[in-house]
Amino acid sequence: MIKKISFLIGILVFGLQFGQQNKEQLQKQNADLKKQIAQINSDLAKTRNESKLSISYLNNVNKKLALREKVYNNTQKEKRFIEDEIYLRQLEINRQNRELAVLRKNFAQVLVNAYKNKGVQNKVTFVLSAKSLGEALRRVQYLKKYSDNQDKKAEEITNAAIQLKKSIEQKKKSAIEKENLLVNQKKDLTTINVERTQKEQLVTDFKKNETKLTADLRQKQSQSKALEGQIRAIIAEEIRIAKAEEESRRKAEAEKIRLAKIAADREKAKIEAEAKARAEALEKERKLAEAEAKKAAELVAKREEEERKRNEDAARSEASAKDEARKIAAKKASEEAALRAKEATAKLNAAKAAEEALEKKKENDKKAAETKAMTNYGVSAPAAGSNFASNRGRISMPVQGTITHRFGRQQHPVFKSIWEENNGIKISVAKGTSARAVFPGVVSQVIPSADGTRTVMVKHGDYFTIYSNLSSTTVSKNQQVSAGTIVGTVAQDFDGTYTLDFQIWNGNNAVDPLGWVSY
Repeated sequence: MIKKISFLIGILVFGLQFGQQNKEQLQKQNADLKKQIAQINSDLAKTRNESKLSISYLNNVNKKLALREKVYNNTQKEKRFIEDEIYLRQLEINRQNRELAVLRKNFAQVLVNAYKNKGVQNKVTFVLSAKSLGEALRRVQYLKKYSDNQDKKAEEITNAAIQLKKSIEQKKKSAIEKENLLVNQKKDLTTINVERTQKEQLVTDFKKNETKLTADLRQKQSQSKALEGQIRAIIAEEIRIAKAEEESRRKAEAEKIRLAKIAADREKAKIEAEAKARAEALEKERKLAEAEAKKAAELVAKREEEERKRNEDAARSEASAKDEARKIAAKKASEEAALRAKEATAKLNAAKAAEEALEKKKENDKKAAETKAMTNYGVSAPAAGSNFASNRGRISMPVQGTITHRFGRQQHPVFKSIWEENNGIKISVAKGTSARAVFPGVVSQVIPSADGTRTVMVKHGDYFTIYSNLSSTTVSKNQQVSAGTIVGTVAQDFDGTYTLDFQIWNGNNAVDPLGWVSY
């Protein structure tokens, strides 16, 4: 029975903790969502008069409505967690009530037993009536334990009552929290309905102005198509010029290399001849050193043999002054022969080292002669290519704003009969926003458009970044730019928004910028 109760208590505690964690997580999510909603409301307030009938405005309204609905759904989940929490709290209160009742019943029984036991009530009499000192001490200890047990039971009852009170208060708090949540949920639902009506009104306004907006949109698409043709022509010309320059450079480089090799071969031949003459002289020196070393080695062997024989003769006969002198002379001659042999070996090693050094010097001189010839004839080192491609995914955004149109063919969100073909992305920004180069490069062209806007093309090796719909520009053709260089100010689009059209081209093919930038 005790195990079963403990198991149920464990389930209750776990359920309360799990529910609390989930509830806190939902509350955090809702706080973040409400911050996003506040930011969207701020953006909408700034652009309400400028761009109410724009895709950017409609996208923000749709996004806000989706966030509102997510907040409402999270609130629904939170309400269920609170209801579960209230249910579990009630189970806990019921369990604590039962435990408190048991504790009170047991304590009452202890008091009844104490009342019946008169000897225990009169503690002095109970101790003094002992037959011996040992028994008296044992009775004192018994009385102390009895008193401690009563205090412990009373403390358990007090603690249980306090825990029960806490559980009741927590249940009341959860109930109040649920009531507040229901009030907020009702407000959220009202707001959602109002904003849904506003969205429907906005779509209706779009429909009312469909003729004008469609005409403006088609005109913009026509301008974009013309601009695309200009961009393709410029890129094709850039590629043609680059190929022609590369071919011309390659031919000039090949001629420089041919002439440099002739000069280098002539110098190498001279170095080879000088090295050959020197090598012959060193070879003679080495051979003489080898002969001298051989002769010295033979002399050492001869002197060692003579010394060995004299030592043997001296050992067989009686030692005499003459024998001793001959022995000393033989030893001296042997040492001199060893010294000459050592000198001859050192001389031979030096001759070999000189030959090796000559060979190494010859090869180094030939390499130096080739490098010098290449430099004298202006042969350049291989050019390092642009590292734009290697930075894919780490390239910065040209502006901070909201992406309203993505890459590729897409259906218009309101006018379903219209399809848009985007070679890049469109980013809605605040009025006065500056567009910045996303990577180091060279301005390839600044293109004026019929509507008064401008487009800046920046070349990064084989890649181009394009910044369209600029009201003004701050760069010029062939200008070197760094990442972050301002290229111009974003202009107002036909629908009233300030929108940058940003594109990335690999040669004459447009690619999706969102696969390249970090956002």
